[in-house]
Amino acid sequence: MIFKKGKKGQSALEYSALLILLIAAFLAMQNYVKRGVQGRWKGSIDELGDQYDPRTADTNLRHTIYSNTNTQILVMNTLGGFWTRRTDEVVSNEQKIGYTSSGAY
Repeated sequence: MIFKKGKKGQSALEYSALLILLIAAFLAMQNYVKRGVQGRWKGSIDELGDQYDPRTADTNLRHTIYSNTNTQILVMNTLGGFWTRRTDEVVSNEQKIGYTSSGAY
């Protein structure tokens, strides 16, 4: 029975040593795994194409708004007092004309 107690302590010590080695291995590989993931992300983003750069883009946009407003206020004097009636009429037209291109500067 004395030997069995010693074996339990020995196996617990072996398991803890194995666990410490596994944790050390994962910590040592952390930078390599992180660099690999970052490299895959960079490759995927680079495949999307060039990003927008305002120095290399040429934009010409004309935005015109035409508006016509007609307001009419009518004041009526009745036995009960003064009454007002307001009528608003708004006509507007909006137009956007232009182009956008990109190239070298």
